[in-house]
Amino acid sequence: QVQLVESGGGSAQAGGSLRLDCVASGNTNSRNCMAWFRQAPGKERERIAIIYVTGGETSYADSVRDRFRISQDNAKKAVYLQMNSLKPEDTAMYYCAATTGICTFREYEYQYWGQGTQVTVSS
Repeated sequence: QVQLVESGGGSAQAGGSLRLDCVASGNTNSRNCMAWFRQAPGKERERIAIIYVTGGETSYADSVRDRFRISQDNAKKAVYLQMNSLKPEDTAMYYCAATTGICTFREYEYQYWGQGTQVTVSS
């Protein structure tokens, strides 16, 4: 089992920045990939970014590429999402997720999820 705890959400003005943190505990060596997803009210959960725990390769959704950056500190079992040039449409609950299987943007591949952290961007 892997437990995930997110932090760092909050409010920001459009054009501002926030950083989200996700710390893993438990059987962390089983992780293959970590990812960030988000879900706005009334919308489906959206993939944002993934990172391979070994090697650090990353991939981004088109909606956040060039604005958001996913990174990790394996010694701390932590994954980060640096969000720059925030837009009101980035307002959502952000979730950290981990998979022991295939690294993918498919939500159902992720076995472990955090509780989410709210990000609100005002214009």
